[in-house]
Amino acid sequence: MENRKLRKERIGVVTSNKMEKSIVVSEVKKVKHPMYGKYVTKTKKYVAHDEKNDCNEGDTVRIMETRPLSKTKSWRLVEIIERAK
Repeated sequence: MENRKLRKERIGVVTSNKMEKSIVVSEVKKVKHPMYGKYVTKTKKYVAHDEKNDCNEGDTVRIMETRPLSKTKSWRLVEIIERAK
């Protein structure tokens, strides 16, 4: 039996769904500045594969790392946690 390594998962908010079968997910985290101690918000964007095109902007989603699907796309949609209101 083949042993698969654990794949990374991220939770973020969909910021763009204008592409066909692709979404842009933003992960926001607060990081403490090493010298000044102030908390700074850092944003990281991921391009993810959305096979059914059912995500909308503002949705909270879980994405998982996968093999490269295109030049920028190496994540895929696992589930929609919460729909935008």
